[in-house]
Amino acid sequence: MTDETRPTEGRTPSDYPEPQGRPDFLPADDSPDQAGRLPEPPASFGTSWGDPSGRPSPGVPPYGGPASGAPTFTSPSFGSPTSYESPSYGHEGSGPSFGASSYDGGAAFGSPSYDSTGPSYSTGPSYGSGPSFTGSGSYGAGPDNGTRAYESPLFGNPSPSGPTGGNTPPPPPPPRQALPMGAGWAPPPPGQDAGAAGGRRGPGTALLVSTAVAIALVASLLGSVGTYLLTKPSDGNDPGYSLGPLPTGAATNREPGSVAGVAARVLPSVVSIEAGTTTEGASGSGFLIKNGYVVTNNHVVALAAKGGEIRIMFNNRKTTPGKIVGRDPGSDLAVIKPEDTFGTPEITLGNSDQVVVGDPVIAIGSPLGLTGTVTTGIVSSLNRPVIAGDEAGSGTEEPAYISAIQTDAAINPGNSGGPLVNGKGEVVGVNSAIATLGRSVNSQSGSIGLGFAIPVNQTRRVAEELITTGKAKRPRIGIVLDKDYKGQGVKIASSPSGGRQPVDANGPADKAGLKAGDVILEIDGLALQDGNELIALIRSKAPGAKITIKYQRAGQERTASLTVVADDEPTPTPS
Repeated sequence: MTDETRPTEGRTPSDYPEPQGRPDFLPADDSPDQAGRLPEPPASFGTSWGDPSGRPSPGVPPYGGPASGAPTFTSPSFGSPTSYESPSYGHEGSGPSFGASSYDGGAAFGSPSYDSTGPSYSTGPSYGSGPSFTGSGSYGAGPDNGTRAYESPLFGNPSPSGPTGGNTPPPPPPPRQALPMGAGWAPPPPGQDAGAAGGRRGPGTALLVSTAVAIALVASLLGSVGTYLLTKPSDGNDPGYSLGPLPTGAATNREPGSVAGVAARVLPSVVSIEAGTTTEGASGSGFLIKNGYVVTNNHVVALAAKGGEIRIMFNNRKTTPGKIVGRDPGSDLAVIKPEDTFGTPEITLGNSDQVVVGDPVIAIGSPLGLTGTVTTGIVSSLNRPVIAGDEAGSGTEEPAYISAIQTDAAINPGNSGGPLVNGKGEVVGVNSAIATLGRSVNSQSGSIGLGFAIPVNQTRRVAEELITTGKAKRPRIGIVLDKDYKGQGVKIASSPSGGRQPVDANGPADKAGLKAGDVILEIDGLALQDGNELIALIRSKAPGAKITIKYQRAGQERTASLTVVADDEPTPTPS
């Protein structure tokens, strides 16, 4: 039983070469290549003019003879010089005549002077029988005879002798950043196919288109990734974040048989109760029945019976004083009358005899002062013997023996007196006690899933008697129990105790044929475990109810039928 005390948060390089336009042309000088190496000088200065490598160009004989079907291209070495347009610098020049020549001054091809258009040469070298070098530069065998080492007149440190004279026109100027090309490096002569001229063809149109598409896709992907990285919040916050609108069309009404539907019907009839004196108090719950009466537990209002007050608060949070109509410590039930009910509807009472284990139930009350609390569970067991009432053991009131409905619906201090209802919203019990693992001096333990309620059929009878007479009748069968018996069932005392005989003369047990020393094994088919269970079962019966008893005498089992009667006045100790 509860003790109701008032509680005091790169682009990556393409695998395909870029389309090449017309290449820059490199004359046969000693310019270094891309790897920093100096090209091999020609074996003689009287070979081919068209190819810096010394190899004859396709369709052009090495010594000036025109190819068949090709335009005449006179070799600068052995024919009259031809006038041509420089692809790199765009000015005309005469082809050099090759004879005996000599170098001096370390200058290649004279002393060039450069302007914005390109280099011009003032004095062309005169070529004699062959170049003669002084200093470290030397020529060996020609390109066809082996490898020769020499110092470049442009980039090395040779000491060649200067030109010996003559007014021979200078050779074409070297283009900037030109590279030596292979055969077919020049545009083909007019009328000759590019393929026949041996030129290298660039990538096809399809290849260029596919390359462009691939580059566009890669650029788009990189752009998207870059945009995400630039706009990604650094601290995890997203100003534009939204979970979307609330769902629409959701029904606000619940099914009548659902927990929410039952609670909606029952909650208006449940009240919160505070009772006590100026020095101590208790709190609990209750429910409104016919004609404005409120049913609750006796231990909730017991302090008010000693000169205290009762305050009742309804579900609409309106409060009113109340007074005790009647109370029964033996069953732990009481009835009080509020001054005003504020139009509160009465609750519906059910039939506890129809309750079975496993039925869904709902407990409603004010645990720890939290009004309108709803918890749900099932019926865990029936006819559970519970002793409640005067837990302090003061002796001023007798304890209550309850044959209770056990439930796992959460019941806590403050739930006492509140209704336990079934799936139809009908009251099947009055929440009265809880089992706990332990408790300190000044506090109570909470629910551990073992709650107990007084069956509503017993509540109905007691409430009617309290309202009509102010007191409740005490059911009995007229026997005294042997408290020291430890065997199976319950034993009737063998000798008088406290001046009372083991079996009352002309009482229900005497009329059924029971005698002192008999062992009662069952009542209405329920096997008994101890004397408390027998007392609780008899107290739950209404006076006049018939019961069947199986008992044992001298090793033989017998049965008897008897009718429960009521005491005229409650006795301070159970019999």
